[in-house]
Amino acid sequence: MSDWRPKRFWTSATPAACEGGYTVTLDSRSVKTPAKAALIVPTMKMAQAIAAEWDAQTGLVDPRTMPVTRSANAAIDKVHPQRAEVVALLSEYGDSDLLCYRATGPDTLVALQAKHWDPVLDWAAQELDAPLVVGQGVMHVTQDAGCLARLRARLDAFDDFALAATHDLISLSGSLVLALAITRGNLTAARAWEMSRLDEDWQITQWGEDEEAAAAAAVKRDAFLHAERFFHLARL
Repeated sequence: MSDWRPKRFWTSATPAACEGGYTVTLDSRSVKTPAKAALIVPTMKMAQAIAAEWDAQTGLVDPRTMPVTRSANAAIDKVHPQRAEVVALLSEYGDSDLLCYRATGPDTLVALQAKHWDPVLDWAAQELDAPLVVGQGVMHVTQDAGCLARLRARLDAFDDFALAATHDLISLSGSLVLALAITRGNLTAARAWEMSRLDEDWQITQWGEDEEAAAAAAVKRDAFLHAERFFHLARL
């Protein structure tokens, strides 16, 4: 970010309209991304959230406490210059979506997957015109090329900021379908996260919880919920 200092040097952070969208100034200095690009975001709500993160800094600046700022930086510095590659990468999840790979046993897990995942796949078939094929085990399931193209088009329709959020929703859950369900308001991120963790949570009921794994999962869940918030900030 421009004017970056290890300690707070500004009096106040202010969101403001600018050419191309909205930005944040630290006193009279415009915030820039780590790659020195202008921090211009699509909505005032996002600019306000970023300004609040900067205003909340005391003493040493801690980027870990600035998730909206970090996501905006990623949209500008990482997604924008390689947008086609990002869309291609994310669309590949449609050909290996978590919801399409089912356990062969035990029966309780098989039934649990069907109960929670089948309705989401039915929704995707109807609302996204993307009927995906379900298989058992880990062997690759071939999906219809036209179906995958339609899912890719959904991703390509997002602006850079919404795409940055969707990237995290997909990569953290392993499911393009769950991510799109969140972006279209069919699922909350909290509910989708539970669905993406169905196998792991079932294993916990059988064998108990590992503290280190639980801590790592909690960090990922927070990032997943943030991605939903950032997506909505990009659209408000």
